[in-house]
Parts: sequence; structure tokens; C-alpha cells
Amino acid sequence: MSLLEHVNSLQKKKSEISFKPGDQVKVHFKVVEGENERIQVFEGVVIRIKGSGLSETFTVRKNSFGVGVERIFPIHSPRIEKIEIARRGKVRRAKLYYLRDLSGKAARISEDSSRKENPDKAETQEQPSAAN
Repeated sequence: MSLLEHVNSLQKKKSEISFKPGDQVKVHFKVVEGENERIQVFEGVVIRIKGSGLSETFTVRKNSFGVGVERIFPIHSPRIEKIEIARRGKVRRAKLYYLRDLSGKAARISEDSSRKENPDKAETQEQPSAAN
């Protein structure tokens, strides 16, 4: 392993959350105001994921007081505290730039029920049956 690969592996976050474009996420990130540091939540729809490795970024779009706001986050940034998936979206494209031109009900993305996380189901499958 070269020195560059070693440094990159140290900077990468260990726990990766799998989300895709169309998912609604809550990004908890640290904001520094003078000497104070607080956590601010940015909730919106992931409209793109770009790059790979340490330079991988994702763009989140939300509508704030009638104005569309987009923010680009590096996935492996130390300022990101955590990423929560609010709901999984069902889309057929990798880049959702068309959402910029839509507003109101037209900008909604339907929920993908096949990708819903169900922790109870995973636990029941792991337990062996005692019928044998």
C-alpha cells in the first residue's frame, strides 16, 4: 500500500450508509460560529452522488420558504456527524436535476416500499427454527 492510499484509508469514515438519489436524508453537520460549535440538520432529497473515494460528494435539495436550496456535502467530511435516511425514494434516474424546475406536488417522489428497512424481519430470519 502506497503512502497516499494509507492516508486516504485513515481519512475515510468506517460506517457507510447506503443511500441513493431520490432518498430523503437528514444530514447532521457541525457548524462553527466563533468559538461555539453546534449541530445543524439539513433535510432534503438527494439529487446526485458524484465522485469516488475521499472525493465522493452528494447534493441535497430542499425547499425553504419557497426558495430551492441545494447543498453539496463530502461524504467523508469530519464535519458530518451522521446521515439519517428519512424515506427511500423510487426514481429511475441517477441525477435528478429535473426537480429544480418542479414545485409543489409535482416535485414529490414516491416512496419505494421494496427498499424499506425492517430490522424486525432481519432478526427473525437469523434465528433457527426448533422444529427439527
